[in-house]
Amino acid sequence: MIVAFSVSPSGTPSPEGAGVQHAEDGSVHDAVAAAVQVVRESGLPNRTSSMFTEIEGEWDEVMGVVKAAVEAVAPYGSRISLVLKADIRPGRTGELDGKIERLEQALKNR
Repeated sequence: MIVAFSVSPSGTPSPEGAGVQHAEDGSVHDAVAAAVQVVRESGLPNRTSSMFTEIEGEWDEVMGVVKAAVEAVAPYGSRISLVLKADIRPGRTGELDGKIERLEQALKNR
C-alpha cells in the first residue's frame, strides 16, 4: 500500500514542547522535519514533496510510521491535523516509483 499524508501542528506547544521555537512567519517546517525524519528512519520506501509525504509498505508498518510521525509533531502544538490518502493494492510492491514510471511512459507515447 502507498499512503500519502500531511501532518501539521496548530495552537500552543504542548508541555513537552516548551523549548520548541516557532517561526515568526507561521511556518511549521521544524515540526514537519520531525515527522519526515521519522519516515526516513523507518527504512520504508518514501518520498516527500512540498505538500505530502508518501510511504510504501504493509498496512501495519505504514500506519505505525504515520502514528510515530504524528507523535513527533505533537510537541509543536496543542492540536494536530492529519490528512491521509491510501492506495491499497494487495500483492503489489514498488508502486511508489512504478506509478510514476508508467505515467512518464504514457506521456512519452502521446
